[in-house]
Amino acid sequence: MTAPRPQTHGPVRLWSTPTGPLQENALLIAGEQNEGFLIDPGDEAERLLALVRGSGVTVRAILLTHAHFDHIGAVQPLREALGLPVFLHAADQPLYRLGAASAGRWNLPFTQPEAPDQEIVQGQTFTAGDLTLTAREVPGHSPGHVVFTAPGLVIAGDTLFQGGIGRTDLPGGDHPTLLRSIAAELLTLPEDTAVYPGHGPRTTVGAERRSNPFLR
Repeated sequence: MTAPRPQTHGPVRLWSTPTGPLQENALLIAGEQNEGFLIDPGDEAERLLALVRGSGVTVRAILLTHAHFDHIGAVQPLREALGLPVFLHAADQPLYRLGAASAGRWNLPFTQPEAPDQEIVQGQTFTAGDLTLTAREVPGHSPGHVVFTAPGLVIAGDTLFQGGIGRTDLPGGDHPTLLRSIAAELLTLPEDTAVYPGHGPRTTVGAERRSNPFLR
C-alpha cells in the first residue's frame, strides 16, 4: 500500500493513515528538524512502522487521545520496535486495560498493550526538536479524552468530525460534557484551524462551527 503524502502546516508535516477494520486515523507529526510523535496507532503496526521509517522522522513518544481499542491496537509492537514511551490521560486508563475485552466483543484480534509510561494533564506540552504540541482535555466521548494542538491544527481524536461529533453511548461517554468540552477547547481555536479527526476526512474549526448539526 502506498504511504500517504504528508499535509503541511507551515513547518509542520503530518501524515494521516486509516488503520484496521474501523478505519481509525493513525497520525505521524513532525517539525522541520524531523522529530515528532506518533499519535493513536490503532492497528496495522507493520504498516505504521514502515511509514515512520520511510519518513525519516525520529519519533520521541506515542501520544494517545483516548483509550478505545481501535486507537491503541498497535501500541505495544510499535513501542517495542521504536523504544518509545506511551502517554495517556489517567481517566482513560481503565478503558485502556479493557482493550482486549472490548475488541473481543467485535470478534477482532487485538494485542493488549502494557501500561502507559506517563500521564497526560491539561495544558501539558510535548516537544520534539522544533515541534511542540499542547494537550487540551476534551472529555465526553471518553472520560480522559485529550486533543493535541499546534499552530494551525488540532489532532482531535474522536471529539469533532466533519459533520459529526464523537459517540457518547459507549461506557464513560457523556453527551452534555462532550458538547461543553468542544465549545470550550475546540470552537475557541481560530476558524482556519485544521481538524484531524480519529476517523474520516479532515475539516476546519470554522466549517464545523458553521455547519455541524450537532453544534447548533
